Amino acid sequence: MTVTTGADGVARCPWAAPGEYARYHDEEWGVPLHGDVPLFEKLSLEGFQSGLSWIVVLRKRPAFREAFAGFEPERVAAFDDDDLARLLADAGIVRNRMKIQAVVSNARAVAALRERDGEGALDRLVWSHAPEPRSPPDRPTGMDDVPSSTPESAALAKALKAAGLTFVGPVTVYALMQSAGLVDDHVQGCFRADAAS
Repeated sequence: MTVTTGADGVARCPWAAPGEYARYHDEEWGVPLHGDVPLFEKLSLEGFQSGLSWIVVLRKRPAFREAFAGFEPERVAAFDDDDLARLLADAGIVRNRMKIQAVVSNARAVAALRERDGEGALDRLVWSHAPEPRSPPDRPTGMDDVPSSTPESAALAKALKAAGLTFVGPVTVYALMQSAGLVDDHVQGCFRADAAS
């Protein structure tokens, strides 16, 4: 299937079912995102999504934001054992100890990166791995043409790991690249693809 057409008559990528997925697809997915805090949030949520359906994380996003202090790296970096216990007891989020610990550890790595390289350090690191934009004929014709990882996502994963981050494999990082607009994987016939061409 190349696109799906909703009750509103709009052609979208086939995964963009009506409701929350359609809103996320229409307003966020593939839109260039900048800033250390928004990118840290996206990276953290992509880590939580690993092994789950994205809709689970999407529906819990407000609770994640509250639980993780708005994903301000320096605030999350200060979390201690009491915070870990609080998070593990919070039914509003995904209560996976390893993933929670990874977010706290990653916050410390991002805080250190920002202390060393200044505000925007994570943004610059992530965006330095953005591939060249696709020309319209290179746009995926269907979801089978969309990769799960690329050489660029592997390189970014390696750079993030070198900066001390964990839970940042090439597949998770490619999902971040799609979500944050480093790549545009809207398929041919999707109204977002047509708007970008």
